[in-house]
Amino acid sequence: MASYCLTVTRLRLALGTGARRLHVSAAFNAKAKVAMSRFEPSSSVNYEKMHENIDIVRRRLGRPLTLSEKIVYGHLDDPAGQDIERGRTYLRLRPDRVAMQDATAQMAMLQFISSGLPRVAVPSTIHCDHLIEAQIGGPEDLQRAKEVNEEVYNFLASAGAKYGVGFWKPGSGIIHQIILENYAYPGVMLIGTDSHTPNGGGLGSICIGVGGADAVDVMAGIPWELKCPNVIGVKLTGSLSGWTSPKDVILKVAGILTVKGGTGAIVEYYGPGVDSISCTGMATICNMGAEIGATTSIFPYNHRMKTYMEKTGRGDISTLADQFKEDLVPDNGCEYDQIVEINLSELKPHINGPFTPDLCHPVSEIGATAKKNGWPLEVKVGLIGSCTNSSYEDMGRAASLAKQALDKGLKCKAQFTVTPGSEQIRATIERDGYSKILSDVGGIVLANACGPCIGQWDRKDVKKGEKNTIVTSYNRNFTARNDANPATHAFVTSPEIVTAMAIAGTLDFNPETDYLTAANGEKFKLEAPTGDELPSRDFDPGQDTYQYPPAEGGSIMVNVSPTSNRLQLLEPFDKWQGKDLEGMRVLIKVKGKCTTDHISAAGPWLKFRGHLDNISNNMLIGAVNIDNDGVNKVKNLLTGDIGGVPDVARHYKANGVNWVVVGDENYGEGSSREHAALEPRHLGGRAIIVKSFARIHETNLKKQGLLPLTFDNPQDYDKIRPDDKISIIGLPTLVPGKPLTAALEHSDGSHESITLNHTFNETQLEWFRAGSALNRMKELQ
Repeated sequence: MASYCLTVTRLRLALGTGARRLHVSAAFNAKAKVAMSRFEPSSSVNYEKMHENIDIVRRRLGRPLTLSEKIVYGHLDDPAGQDIERGRTYLRLRPDRVAMQDATAQMAMLQFISSGLPRVAVPSTIHCDHLIEAQIGGPEDLQRAKEVNEEVYNFLASAGAKYGVGFWKPGSGIIHQIILENYAYPGVMLIGTDSHTPNGGGLGSICIGVGGADAVDVMAGIPWELKCPNVIGVKLTGSLSGWTSPKDVILKVAGILTVKGGTGAIVEYYGPGVDSISCTGMATICNMGAEIGATTSIFPYNHRMKTYMEKTGRGDISTLADQFKEDLVPDNGCEYDQIVEINLSELKPHINGPFTPDLCHPVSEIGATAKKNGWPLEVKVGLIGSCTNSSYEDMGRAASLAKQALDKGLKCKAQFTVTPGSEQIRATIERDGYSKILSDVGGIVLANACGPCIGQWDRKDVKKGEKNTIVTSYNRNFTARNDANPATHAFVTSPEIVTAMAIAGTLDFNPETDYLTAANGEKFKLEAPTGDELPSRDFDPGQDTYQYPPAEGGSIMVNVSPTSNRLQLLEPFDKWQGKDLEGMRVLIKVKGKCTTDHISAAGPWLKFRGHLDNISNNMLIGAVNIDNDGVNKVKNLLTGDIGGVPDVARHYKANGVNWVVVGDENYGEGSSREHAALEPRHLGGRAIIVKSFARIHETNLKKQGLLPLTFDNPQDYDKIRPDDKISIIGLPTLVPGKPLTAALEHSDGSHESITLNHTFNETQLEWFRAGSALNRMKELQ
């Protein structure tokens, strides 16, 4: 294989003069390496090293490898000695870079500061996208966010400069779009402190969502652990056309696999249908793979990715990728643990919801289903954009429908919002006229940020508790997620269907068959949407929004005021005392679905993400208590009073009483937010006992020194009573694979014992014994 070296002498973000470009000098060399910006810690696009690792592993395993395996195993710390077995062993990996959004970056950087290390060991970036609330429109909302969040932005900017982390300022765009435009490339391994980091799989990358403590490990230069993933193959045949979009692929897959069907697995798309999907369309599919619990999702390298990289100023890397293409596609004859087949030519437009992203309906059937279930048919708001669907192609196809409506004298009957994914997308769709069309049809263009997708929406048109329907092109639609209203029925679908339903104003509008009435009374059907995959001219980068870290940041001061209500320096968690945990109280026995939104709500609480004590006041306030079917209402077993979950937890902690949470299936699904683990630990929790966990949340609990335990017999969930005392027996002799016993003491004086399982390996047990992974890191320094 040819070895081709591109040394990047300087990475420059062009200051409003055209597309972002890599300035390179090329030379043939024995190492296929692209050294990245001199403004960041050393990094490389080292395909030759990955190729060597793949060869070592392939010889050891004696079988063809999937694409996922090639990239994951290609990043092994010790490819010759690593024990590799899908679904069982823990891999020690060396990711290429780290990305953090501002809401999770606060805690990640606070933990990094606590580590005592002087500078990050791998290229890392912070992206300001979560703290901008949608109220009026893009410019106004952005300016308000800069004022309201000045303390947090200054902290992140100064911490980034001191420790060598790049800083994308507020207004730059959503982390996943920025990664796709700048940092993702075929074969890279990137971890990000957001669950939708897998968006980068649309560019042939292994991009995995993690908690902040995992990011700290990688930034500290420590091998990162991941349980060896299974691989689910999704074979695509046929081709997309008409009203069917890439979003419909993942909506259909979510309906097949459900919200937990991808847990512990990478979803790998392959087959002849792949080439009919744009690079940004593939990113959409990978992005929403988080909703099925997948570790990540990925597509094989193809001409669509090459074209996208060339258009975004990375043609030199695509040339290098061409030289190593055999490492960027699956081997012939490779085996998947499960295969799902979808014929794109037969796939119809879908819409999923409400209240869960895996409740899948063909658009042609949603009207009848809504009427049967009593879901509101009137669409109050249609919302397009977000990290899932804000590409140039998405906006162009939505604009093509808006133009048809305008030509017939129509505007949207529903409210309509548009969220560009990045400053580059905003500037380009404004230049090319899409923004004006979308505004003319009734749309409000919001800031380049997450906005309503994560609950950053100051919604005024309905009262809390008022039953209503919204349709979005987002990825997640849990109860109250978008607007804090538990009565809002949120449906996720493609931007095209959102736009059509916003124009029609009703959920039972099927644009493939139904007619609209023009201003002159004429009946007409919308023609299928069209839109260019990429702009004919270069992307317009818009305003320069990137702060390079200086070459030396040791003298930079990072100040955290002791009186701040937004930021708080961390204190180490207490170490395990070396004995069983006895007589613990059940803080809450959770009924049904419990996502990270239920455990640590976003929306207005985002402002406290850098202050552990303040953010802990939202712990489990959205979870349903099986004892009374109430939310944020639990019995204080010391006083007999009913109180809020955080208040009772604080009372237990103040009185030296440890406590546990009991939960149901797929506990902690959704966001990667480690606050859902930090808060229970901070307020005195010791164990979370459930039927099953979502991957990221289970890891986050381990990182913070908690015991994530599962019922050996799921029916034992019913044996635990809300007023029980629970003792965890067997901790002093705990080893990987050895179950624990929970001794239940009921209030009537009776006793029962149940078996609890865990997935700790020896390294993770060291985290537990030390009190947290960060404590253990400091012990080893």
